[in-house]
Formats: sequence, structure tokens, C-alpha cells
Amino acid sequence: MASELNTSIPTRPAAGKNTTAEKLLVAASELMIERASIEVSLSDIAQKSGVNAALVKYHFGNKDGLLLALLARDAATEMSQLEYLISQPISPTAKLKLHIGGIIRAYYQFPYMNRLIHYLLHESSTEAADEVSKFFVAPLLDFQRRLLAEGIKVGEFRNIDPVMFYTSLVGACDHLFFGRHAMSRATGVGPVTDEVCRQYIKHMEALICGGMLSEKKAVNGE
Repeated sequence: MASELNTSIPTRPAAGKNTTAEKLLVAASELMIERASIEVSLSDIAQKSGVNAALVKYHFGNKDGLLLALLARDAATEMSQLEYLISQPISPTAKLKLHIGGIIRAYYQFPYMNRLIHYLLHESSTEAADEVSKFFVAPLLDFQRRLLAEGIKVGEFRNIDPVMFYTSLVGACDHLFFGRHAMSRATGVGPVTDEVCRQYIKHMEALICGGMLSEKKAVNGE
């Protein structure tokens, strides 16, 4: 029930504090990665965590509350670095490359992230959708709008639509890290390793920057 959703996002426990809530979040995350699916039951989460399923309601309100807290935990590091990155005295192109790498590494660590976002935005409660928009989608889009505007202003970027950019980058991450299981059946590709992640960052930097850089930047090879 939507009325049971705990929309107060818990902060991630400090290192060394293996709380009951954190055990549930870790178990849910591990199960989603193992199964390449966000369809995991409370009983499965409880069994893996060693915690009584009834404690989900105590800590999170219901399963959607747990999923919302999991997304908030997983996205926290990258979200917290956006303001720091935009303020750095480096070129917009350098900021863009760091941002691409940061997003890809976040998806590498939590490959279910985009599916979880879609579920909470479109298949859960209005309250959950509002929270995801508030702590993830809105700040990420705002950062990307400002970064693109900065690059356009100084002549480094072509005029790029921020929503199209967001869709391209996030969608590319989702397909590699979550859709790779289906892709492997058709192409025989192996699992995503650290090396694959590094190669994908370089690929996406070249692909996105190659399509975004102004003619002047492209000619100069920057």
C-alpha cells in the first residue's frame, strides 16, 4: 500500500555498523545482481540477510520502501559528487569525461540501478516516484543541463538537448550492465569485468564526446 511507504530516506549506516536495515539492503542488492533481476521476494531477502521479514516494515514501511532506500544508498556517492565536479577549475570536456566514468562505474557496481529507477518511477506509488525524482533524476538532469550549458557557452560543445543526453548515457549503461545476460546468449560475450568497465568508459567517452564536441574542439583533437 502506498500509505505504508516510508518516504524518509534512511542514510547509509557508518562503516562498521552492520545494522539490521543495512543487512536487508545488502541482501536485496546481492540477490538482484545474482539473478539479474529486481524481482526478488521479501522472503528471499530475509533468508539471505538472516533477518526476519517482518522487520522490513519496521525499517522501510514495505518492500517498495526498501527498494527506494536501496536506490538512495546506491546513488548517494555519485549524486554527492555532482556539485563538487561542476565547481572544479577544469574544462567542460574534462568534467564530461569524469561524469561519464562516474556514472558507468556506479552502474558497474549496481547493474540493476536503472531497472529499479524505472520500477519506482512507473510501477510503484506516487510517493516513491516523487522521491526518486527528488534525489536522483532532478539533480542529475540539473547537473547535466549546467554542464552542457557551460560547454556550449565556451564553445566546446554543440547544442545538445539535456534530456537526450541523459537518455543516451543512462540507457547505454543499462544495456551493458543489466541487459548483458540477454546479449550474451546472442553474441557469446562474457561477464562485465573491471577491464570491460574500463574499456566501456573509453568507448563512451569517444562516442559521446565525438558527437558533442564543437567543430573547433573536434578539429583540435581535444
